[in-house]
Amino acid sequence: MRRFPPDRIVCLTEETVETLYLLGQEDRIVGVSGYAVRPKRVRREKPRVSAFTSADIPKILALEPDVVLTFSDLQAEIAAALLKEGVTVIGYNQRDVAGILAMIRSLGALVGAAEAAEALAAGYEARLAEIAARAEGRVRPKVYFEEWDDPMISGIGWVSELIGIAGGEDAFPALAGEAAAMDRVVTAEQVIAAEPDVILASWCGKKVRAERIASRPGWDAIPAVRNGRITEIKSPLILQPGPAALTDGIDAIRAALS
Repeated sequence: MRRFPPDRIVCLTEETVETLYLLGQEDRIVGVSGYAVRPKRVRREKPRVSAFTSADIPKILALEPDVVLTFSDLQAEIAAALLKEGVTVIGYNQRDVAGILAMIRSLGALVGAAEAAEALAAGYEARLAEIAARAEGRVRPKVYFEEWDDPMISGIGWVSELIGIAGGEDAFPALAGEAAAMDRVVTAEQVIAAEPDVILASWCGKKVRAERIASRPGWDAIPAVRNGRITEIKSPLILQPGPAALTDGIDAIRAALS
């Protein structure tokens, strides 16, 4: 790392971008992922240098970053390419609520804003605890969360956890701990057998078609389909393991469960 705290940061995923803005540290950001949409002004303020599994390495190098922030094994090749060029890379891999909060605190410490990050994380913890307390004692609807439609992929760890906090019961809790999407593939027969009361869907990069879900063979027997309880949650709200999921994401889940 050329400077500490780093003055020039490239963020290759949405959640670190949003966190830095919330900490008032956005001036340190010199490049972002094309998926960064929170806050809205980021799209006009910061140059886009990557997708999710691909990045413009020469463009990143031209920005002379002090550090590049990545997420998960899916960006391992990007990280390796940058490390070979002598760039400092920090890779986060948060997969649950505790991990999201730890990322916020870690990033705050990195940029010299540890107190602000602690306050931000503690605020989220308190809000989630309040939401969970309100759900105590209520009937918990069973929820099938569909992260992708072909193949059908059930919800990842933090999504499953937020469903529980919001007052629901994940239809496939045993799969939620699987980090790889292909390890969370479910069959139509498994979903039918689970009999979810609510279906939440978030297909990253494309609009959810509730009518397509409802028209799947045999799915008319599912309570969620029978009662018209199929809801799209926009992917930037729930599929990014950061502040969005802990705020607008869980609020969207709560609204769908009410």
